[in-house]
Amino acid sequence: MIQLLFLVLFAEGAVALLLMLKIGPLRELVMRTLDQLKTGKGPATMKTLACTLAVIFLSSIVNILSIQKRGFKLGTVTPMDQVLWRTHVLEASLTGYILFLAFVIDRLHHYLCKLITLKKTVTSSRDDLEQLQKEQLLFKEKEIKSSDEIRNLNEEISALNETILKLKSVSDEHEKGMISAESHVSALQKQCEELLLEYDRLLEDNQILQAQALGYRS
Repeated sequence: MIQLLFLVLFAEGAVALLLMLKIGPLRELVMRTLDQLKTGKGPATMKTLACTLAVIFLSSIVNILSIQKRGFKLGTVTPMDQVLWRTHVLEASLTGYILFLAFVIDRLHHYLCKLITLKKTVTSSRDDLEQLQKEQLLFKEKEIKSSDEIRNLNEEISALNETILKLKSVSDEHEKGMISAESHVSALQKQCEELLLEYDRLLEDNQILQAQALGYRS
């Protein structure tokens, strides 16, 4: 029994040491093993072993107390009781150390799992941050390109406005020329009408004169 307890104690010490010190891939192997022990029927089995060790521990404590009580009553301790007392003390010590190391291993595994999760979260957050920084740089580049395009468009708009003003001034000049041409045409039409009237009057005078000339000849 004591040899088995020593074996379990050394095994737990080795597991605790591997959890505390990262020696190659051994920590990951121990973590995977503990993860498997905490899934399925593993927790129930571990609780059963812990209860068994607790019963052994309490039994050793009770035997130690009973031997001490018997020694107090007799006033002396027999060699057999001394051997039993030392054996129960050793069993109680080993069992207590085993339970304590089991608790330490459980807590180490729990906090290492949390640490691994936090590292993954930090790594993911770092990747997200790098992605956001890249997107921010892209947005800045797009913003610079957009500002350049806006400036070019503003320059084109300014040039178009100047062209529109020039065309408007030319159009105004053409409109003024058309107005003056229309007034000139109107004046020519009036002058033509006056000339037609004068021509008709001259025709009538000519006809009258021709009629008078014919009258004188007859």
